[in-house]
Amino acid sequence: MDYDEMVSKLKANNQEHIIKAYERANEETKETLMNQIKRIDLKQVADLFKTTKEEVNFSNDVIDPIAYVDKEKISEEEYKKYLSLGEEAIKAGKYSVVTMAGGQGTRLGHTGPKGTYDIGLDSHKSIFEILIDSIKEDCKKYNVTIPWYIMTSRENNDDTIKFFENHNYFGYDKSYIKFFQQGKLPMCDENGKILINEKGIIKEASDGHGGIFQSMKKNGITDDMKARGIEWAFIGPVDNVLVKMVDPILLGIMIDNKVLAGGKSTVKANASEKVGVFCKRNGKPGVVEYTEISKEMAERVNEKGELVFAESHLNCNMFNVKAIEEVANKNLPYHIAHKKASYIDENGNLVVPEKPNAYKFESFIFDAFDMLDDMAILRVKREEEFAPVKNAEGTDSPETARKLYKDFYNMK
Repeated sequence: MDYDEMVSKLKANNQEHIIKAYERANEETKETLMNQIKRIDLKQVADLFKTTKEEVNFSNDVIDPIAYVDKEKISEEEYKKYLSLGEEAIKAGKYSVVTMAGGQGTRLGHTGPKGTYDIGLDSHKSIFEILIDSIKEDCKKYNVTIPWYIMTSRENNDDTIKFFENHNYFGYDKSYIKFFQQGKLPMCDENGKILINEKGIIKEASDGHGGIFQSMKKNGITDDMKARGIEWAFIGPVDNVLVKMVDPILLGIMIDNKVLAGGKSTVKANASEKVGVFCKRNGKPGVVEYTEISKEMAERVNEKGELVFAESHLNCNMFNVKAIEEVANKNLPYHIAHKKASYIDENGNLVVPEKPNAYKFESFIFDAFDMLDDMAILRVKREEEFAPVKNAEGTDSPETARKLYKDFYNMK
């Protein structure tokens, strides 16, 4: 793309203000900005902005509870069947793990990728080392090397790779660890104008964890999986230090029920807990956000006095590679987040807003579920599989995760 082509593209999409940013920039910044303009689908941005003016209405959706299997109530016979089916696939080298690790540890007061954060164990292991120790234990158990795919971001990709190199991949065969980058989308203001950041280039934000499917396809991850004979992939975030990434029971249930996706749930702490819950939406599996469900539905109980919509989505997901490819070839819906975002105005001045002024667009992994006919849900105990590290203090903090981690491993 040359200068005239850039100008033409920007004018055609009502983004002429970016030309001024280009004119102000030094040569290095001009090159970066030009590459962004070449890469970004400006029509898509315009279409996404139009959705900010549309009112989301879920009143016509039929939302029903979804069937699940309670791990604690599986009969001994069924447990052995699921375990056998799952372990057979794992031992045959058909299983892989995918970790979404594109975030920084900023909210934790940590400068660096979130996976490099030390939660305060006596061993001072980083989250990455905690996760890889779990995978190594399963590799030993099943006499196989499990491929680990790690999704980074442009911000933390180099630092993440360097961290693994500096720690000699924690003793794991590095040919079984592959990094790939998450996708991004521009942020725009309330008039649909794309924002320019403090560096003088287009301000972009991650496209949400639902973008992982297209990122896997774009970066050749699904091709690598197929070349290795992989049929199944666990996909989860980096910040759960009790995550059970290799789970033959959930895998066995999926294989037995001939479904291409599965997820783990825990019972909602109470009716008003702000979590998404698994459901059937218009007959398809999905997740209904707490903002979408009525108070009546949230509080509805069955004859046993149990919540009807109680299966919290833990973002512990399992997919067949065929399903990953199928979703990657389609477009998941984007959700809109109204955020405060600093930017450089047309005169080159930094603007730091006091209230939300910009839109961020992201897709969610659970939006992929309704592209499938059905899925398996396994209810597990929160204290055994869910210890997230999201906040510096309080709920879901290093302190709470550390306690859950220590309590669990002291029981073993």
